[in-house]
Amino acid sequence: MGMLPEGFLWGGALAAHQCEGAYDADGKGLSVSDVLTDAGYNKDRLIHNKVQEGYYYPSHHAIDFYHYYKEDIKLFAEMGFKCLRVSIAWTRIYPNGDEIEPNQKGLEFYDGLFDEMLKYHIEPVVTILHNDMPLNLVSKYGGWINRELIELFERYCITIFTRYKEKVKYWMTFNEINNMLKYEYQLLPYLSGGLILDEQLENETVIYQTMHHQFLASARAVIIGHAINPDFKIGSMTGFILNYPETCNPEDTIESNKTYKGLYFCTDVQVRGYYPSSMKSYWRRKHIEIEMQSGDEKTLLAGVVDYVGFSYYMSETVSANPKAESNTAAKKILKGVKNPYLEISQWGWTIDPVGMRITLNKLYGRYQKPVFIVECGLGANDKVEDGRIHDTYRIEYLKSHIGQFKKAIEEDGVDLMGFTPWGPIDIVSASTGEMKKRYGFIYVDLDNKGNGTNQRIKKDSFFWYQKVIDSNGENLGN
Repeated sequence: MGMLPEGFLWGGALAAHQCEGAYDADGKGLSVSDVLTDAGYNKDRLIHNKVQEGYYYPSHHAIDFYHYYKEDIKLFAEMGFKCLRVSIAWTRIYPNGDEIEPNQKGLEFYDGLFDEMLKYHIEPVVTILHNDMPLNLVSKYGGWINRELIELFERYCITIFTRYKEKVKYWMTFNEINNMLKYEYQLLPYLSGGLILDEQLENETVIYQTMHHQFLASARAVIIGHAINPDFKIGSMTGFILNYPETCNPEDTIESNKTYKGLYFCTDVQVRGYYPSSMKSYWRRKHIEIEMQSGDEKTLLAGVVDYVGFSYYMSETVSANPKAESNTAAKKILKGVKNPYLEISQWGWTIDPVGMRITLNKLYGRYQKPVFIVECGLGANDKVEDGRIHDTYRIEYLKSHIGQFKKAIEEDGVDLMGFTPWGPIDIVSASTGEMKKRYGFIYVDLDNKGNGTNQRIKKDSFFWYQKVIDSNGENLGN
């Protein structure tokens, strides 16, 4: 195989609420993540604008990246990172989300963060909203179901685009915007849209109306961003769980196609600029009516993204047979049936590197715009042995996935911008609130309750990834 393209963006990906900590420092407001305990999502425990005594909140300290970012970025630079995906915490810039003037201390923090990255020639890749909208926008406005949030999001975007226009080139609007569709797992629409749902949501209109407002906000961000700096590259970001039909039974393929229509829905709107006919047909059958204002469709068309960002961790298998054995592993995230050809992780996620190549071909073939793998990784319960972490399982996972995306580029002609595996340093898990579910190349000495020294320790995968980047993907340790 030939070399990967010059300028390929090797790096890693983080989210503010999972790494920064300092949840109330320097004027920061409360976000939806800041009221989640280590027990996870509990609708009855959510008291707006209030942190309750007697509970542990993982995001409050996280790994204290807010104070350790210089040391951590130095470690990323030692690995050879070309980019680092981070997110800006909206609540550091506008603590309640609806202020007129931004919080200067918050702006200064990200000035320092981006300056430190650029010092080491690490390109910032910035997610504008990553599961931590201001809590006030939930309690006061009801979350993204309220159209007023579009204007508030615009104000936030204008502020950060203007402030960092000389420091940041790559942006993404909403993290895994399609998580709103997984409303049976109530944590996801809460984090993504600020919705507190009933156990059995009967009115899907709430979900799709909320998403319409987010699509408009994303499109407006693209339009505003390009006006402020035409060199900005602003992308979408979806969570892509590839699926296979269980058998060659045509009915299984129909079931698979149904799943893909939902999976492509968000990127269709953000990349093509209009709602797909399949979704309009679904709305008619379900009697779902979305309120749209004059000009909404023009906004969506004018605000299409420059590239397609996505996360890839796993695949699933679907069946039309109601008696087929359900996939009980990771049941809140995975659907369908067990795939006998694939192994699973400690947390029940399927391990499917070939699915990475298939996904890249599907997305690039459908949209013909550059694609960007902005999350991928293996969560595992790493053990420290004699001061070292021998995470050969993580190396094997990433090596196999990199090998497959290299084939997608070199054999299939996919235009892939870069690869930022999830959690280059151990961080709090968004889905479980745990520290023991570790993804990083760098171990952080903290347990699930935040106890520990906060010491950073290089894992074996640190040195392996260093060689991968230095060789531009040629040296995978084969």
